[in-house]
Amino acid sequence: MTPAWRRGGEPPPEEPSTASHAAAGGDWAQDIDWVDPRSESEKAAQARKRRPRWRAPKRRERGPHYRRIMIRRFVALGTLVVVVAAAWFLIDLFQPFHGSGTGSLTVSVPAGSSASAIGDELARDGVVSSGFFFNLRASIDGKRGALRAGVYTLKHDMSYGAALAALTGKNSGAAAEFSFTIPEGDTMAQIAKLAKKAGLTGNYLKDATPKATGFSPQAWGAHKGVRSLEGFMFPSTYFLYKHGSVKELIADQLAAFKQNFALVTMSYAASKNLTDYDVLTIASIIEREAELSSDDAKVAGVIYNRLREAIPLGLDTTLLYYLHNPPGGLTESEITNLTTLYNTRKHTGLPPTPISNPGLSALDAAAHPANVDYLYFVVRPNDCGALAFSAGAAQFNRNVAVYNAAVAADHGALPDGCPAAKTTTKPKTKTKK
Repeated sequence: MTPAWRRGGEPPPEEPSTASHAAAGGDWAQDIDWVDPRSESEKAAQARKRRPRWRAPKRRERGPHYRRIMIRRFVALGTLVVVVAAAWFLIDLFQPFHGSGTGSLTVSVPAGSSASAIGDELARDGVVSSGFFFNLRASIDGKRGALRAGVYTLKHDMSYGAALAALTGKNSGAAAEFSFTIPEGDTMAQIAKLAKKAGLTGNYLKDATPKATGFSPQAWGAHKGVRSLEGFMFPSTYFLYKHGSVKELIADQLAAFKQNFALVTMSYAASKNLTDYDVLTIASIIEREAELSSDDAKVAGVIYNRLREAIPLGLDTTLLYYLHNPPGGLTESEITNLTTLYNTRKHTGLPPTPISNPGLSALDAAAHPANVDYLYFVVRPNDCGALAFSAGAAQFNRNVAVYNAAVAADHGALPDGCPAAKTTTKPKTKTKK
């Protein structure tokens, strides 16, 4: 039987849907202001629960396998560093790709120089890049003992092998040259003998004059009567050509004197009214009186004190110079009767000229004397040439008595023995006190 609403009758009334409830948001509730009963704080809490949280990743445990890998890497890295360092060392030592150098320069190698000292000098001059590697290369090649003194024409930035060949080869350029050493404290007469023995041509004493050289002692404070270059002939090691002229040696000595004297500060000596020539004279006395370098400044102090007090210097060395160093020393008659100004037992002040040719150490001591009250000194017997200093005559006389007793015990010989090395000594001509 067909329902009534299908037969054209009124449709049956619609039953309300559950979605039509106001709480479910039905259409009938569109105009109603509905409020969620949950509080704002509850909603915020719910939102936080839904928000994803960041978590640190779990650290993976590294087992023995990982550690072995790291150890292998470190070993490989260390091996690589060692190999690179060794390769650099060998390349720098043997310089397979190094050129022959550029330009040219003159290098002097003094007699007796060690391979280490030569290497350092070559490095300072720019001939080689390292003095250490030069010395090492000379050792490896077995050429340390073959290095020869002389004057060489070398190049900048040479290889170690090329530099060694230049300093050891038969055709090194130094065969025609030789080293000529003048000891500190030698006189011009002694230097002349050395020059003649070395085969230098010419007359040293005639060529070493103010007129022959154009060098004026008066420019350094000497009085007008001085006609000698004694004191100005600087002692050092010079490199000369065999059978060369003494004029070359003299020129080198005067140039070396100017260069070295310029290194001495003269302000203190000038404050005592001493000229450059006076300081040069004092230095020449120091060279003849002091055997040990450690006594230089004290001898200068004695000379300064005696000059200040106008006391005669009382030195035998000045009179010995005047008498050309007689082998028997001085006699009492000579000391008493010779009236020359070189007799500093009779005359006050300095001798008229220097009595030797001093080195830089003595020049510096002469310009900067020790601050002492000494007025006397005498050789201390058998003590390596050391001097015994004293401020008073009584102590000096006791020191002299000890010295004379030692001379008598040694049958008149100078008691200058040296049982133990103390200080560097300077070559001297022995004189009686």
